[in-house]
Amino acid sequence: MLSDAERQAATEAILQAERSLIPCVQPSKQWPAMELDDAYDVQRRWAAARIAQGAKVVGRKIGLTSRAMQMASKMTEPDYGVILDDRLFKDGARIEAGLFIKPRLETELAFVMGQDLQGAGCQMHDVLRATEYVTPALEIIDYRTEVPRAIVDTIADNAAYGAIVLGGRIFRPFDTDIRWIGATLSKNGVIEETGVSAAIMGHPAAGVAWLVNKLAALGDGLKKGDIVLGGSFTRPIDIASGDVVFADYGPFGSIGLSFA
Repeated sequence: MLSDAERQAATEAILQAERSLIPCVQPSKQWPAMELDDAYDVQRRWAAARIAQGAKVVGRKIGLTSRAMQMASKMTEPDYGVILDDRLFKDGARIEAGLFIKPRLETELAFVMGQDLQGAGCQMHDVLRATEYVTPALEIIDYRTEVPRAIVDTIADNAAYGAIVLGGRIFRPFDTDIRWIGATLSKNGVIEETGVSAAIMGHPAAGVAWLVNKLAALGDGLKKGDIVLGGSFTRPIDIASGDVVFADYGPFGSIGLSFA
């Protein structure tokens, strides 16, 4: 475990990396005693600092939802971070690539909550009942720390959250079997990745239920109106200035964006 001063120092290092666009030394390398609780506390301090600067938390993101990514990170469960409104974009956006250090992009589904959801014992059907609608989304991931990274580095770095792009059409969660939503992810006219949403823990709502149970231990939960990114079902692709990205979700619409 880290001291309060060490946790604050780790927070300041990540904030500085975000401002300067120069990755900081991994917290796990500077403070080898760092544990998961330390990392999540650093994440909360980072979010508090960003809120003090004027940002607003509008939801949560879930990462490491695929078994392959968990094994690569030597984890047995997902991780999570917060979504801030100053990095929230819509379909058709032209985004400055210079906002990020080394951005990559993934296809996801976003759950928008129709009511509060909190408490231990949350199940998938609880998530579906509490969700107002689901919509296709893209997540831009960006790391503020150097490589190689331990899982505590990623968690402290707000689970590598960079930005979210919402698009496609909205639909109610009981209107379709959301396990079988497929997508192709293209860059500059070339399909780079394909996937199906069942890759997210077997069901996209499973990650949201996991998150609610984790937050319950902290006396927290999801609020009405929260956006929840359920996890990626394609591998991330690198993006840079000049790239044009198109994600096709078939009958559930598409998302297009470009990077300046």
